[in-house]
Amino acid sequence: MPVSALIVSLAYQLSASSGPVDAALKATETPDTFRAAFTVTLKSPKAVRTFSFDPRKQGAKRWELLEARGEDDDLDEAVAAWASEPAPDGRLFPDDLRPSVGQQVDVQDFGAAWRVRFKHKPSLNDGELDVWIAERVDADAWLDPVSGRFLRLDYSLPRSVRGPDGGRLTRFQQSYFLESDPTWGLSYIVAYTMGFEGKGGFQTINRDYMATVTSIEFFFSSPDAEEKFEAQQQRASGRTLAER
Repeated sequence: MPVSALIVSLAYQLSASSGPVDAALKATETPDTFRAAFTVTLKSPKAVRTFSFDPRKQGAKRWELLEARGEDDDLDEAVAAWASEPAPDGRLFPDDLRPSVGQQVDVQDFGAAWRVRFKHKPSLNDGELDVWIAERVDADAWLDPVSGRFLRLDYSLPRSVRGPDGGRLTRFQQSYFLESDPTWGLSYIVAYTMGFEGKGGFQTINRDYMATVTSIEFFFSSPDAEEKFEAQQQRASGRTLAER
């Protein structure tokens, strides 16, 4: 029997506000007071940059270069934009995912994992180019239905399209890989990949990037913030038990 004949899946539509999908979305909704110190390595085919970030440190120690190999102006520009943000650790938390997913999702159940397909809806964090891309890509979230946590988010361009300023975008792929913090139960991004190909003006532009986050330390901005979060979690657990 061919392997393909053994792969059985069920497809159906679900509300994003109930069951494992809702649980997974709640785990991405981190409070602004939840912070992270981390090390990140960013790679392109031409260069590697490794930085450490700690919001508790001041000055140059807050975002510090640990390693630099190769030359890539585009990669350095992306790094500079990230470092200049008020809270660079905010990129570890996909906290605007719920409005992007919407009210209904299409689920394909493969047993060990669900593929949750949705039409990405732009959020307040999205720029003009982000909105343009969101209107044209397919969006899939891979979900562990037992833990109720997302494992991966994929955005891909199903076909070549004309670009907003001319030319054609022939390839676009963006993926986020997630894990869950065992102490707080919140989801965070541990790796990110992005690749695209554009053609126009008798030239082809290819870009491929990867970011890997390691040595992550989570904490709250104050003891009061931690207590407030714990109280909210306890109240939510109480409501869940009462409903049962």
